[in-house]
Amino acid sequence: MGIGGCTMKVMIVGGAGFIGSHFTDRLLADSSTETVTLYDNFSSGREWHFEHHLGDPRLNVVRAEVSDLQALATAMAGHQLVIHLASNPDIAKAMTDPRVDFDEGTALTFKVVEAARMSGASEVLYASGSGVYGDLGDVEAREDHGPLIPMSTYGASKLAGEALLSSYSAMFGIKASAFRFGNVVGPRQTHGVGFDFVRRLRRVPSELEILGDGLQSKSYIHIEDVVTAVLSMRSTRRADYEVFNIATGDYITVTEIAQLALDALGLPPHLTTFRYSGGDRGWKGDVPVVRISTERAQSRGWRCQRSCRQALKESMLSMIHDDELGRL
Repeated sequence: MGIGGCTMKVMIVGGAGFIGSHFTDRLLADSSTETVTLYDNFSSGREWHFEHHLGDPRLNVVRAEVSDLQALATAMAGHQLVIHLASNPDIAKAMTDPRVDFDEGTALTFKVVEAARMSGASEVLYASGSGVYGDLGDVEAREDHGPLIPMSTYGASKLAGEALLSSYSAMFGIKASAFRFGNVVGPRQTHGVGFDFVRRLRRVPSELEILGDGLQSKSYIHIEDVVTAVLSMRSTRRADYEVFNIATGDYITVTEIAQLALDALGLPPHLTTFRYSGGDRGWKGDVPVVRISTERAQSRGWRCQRSCRQALKESMLSMIHDDELGRL
């Protein structure tokens, strides 16, 4: 599903990254898209993510910092829709650099919504995350769950971003939606547990270190399902500011992901030793069990097309292919 109806100019902040490149694919496949502008500093974004679109005159790439408000607002001028994906991609990094999620999360989101106000952009779609809920154990969180008590600075930054969107929507009339994703996987992925397992096993297939006890259980959703959910929710808008959980509805443990990595690489499982670091979570701030309800998105007509296992298997096979091409 595209962005529908009238022609649209779209800016993707953090657009050269893994997730942004798939939004670019979908938007440029839609004839109603007039322009797609990728705004990125390329700290984690890659040119090969979008190189297959370089011949499309509707694609515009701006290499600049999101923290540069004037540059961002200038580049955003004339765009109706902004998709905000820029954030710190390494959740555990805050253990050694506690400022990272404020500097590369909360502060950047302020710059995005303020640039939207300054430039006259009418709508912002924001990549939040399930980390806003904190540690609820087996409780399946709905969007109206409260209070929200994040366990990590990453979750806190996403929650702060949601608050900024809500306030700018109410004060300045900007339509906004926040999407609390499960763990997003798929082609062009550049980090994540499955990615790490495949890379490590290709180097040393005889053993694999697994943080925690391997029983951590979460949802892993394919990027194609994410893009469909985000773009389709726009056509069902019921309020100027809305929040949606986007996940598969099923779950998988870290040990099971390690077993999938062995299978993707064609490694006999009895030849690899799993070594666990211990404890019930990978690091301080990690939430070992995540359960989120997708009832709201489903009530608007969205259905996830892949299970966690299907999504992870596809992503791992694509990682192996990209690694063989020397892209990773």
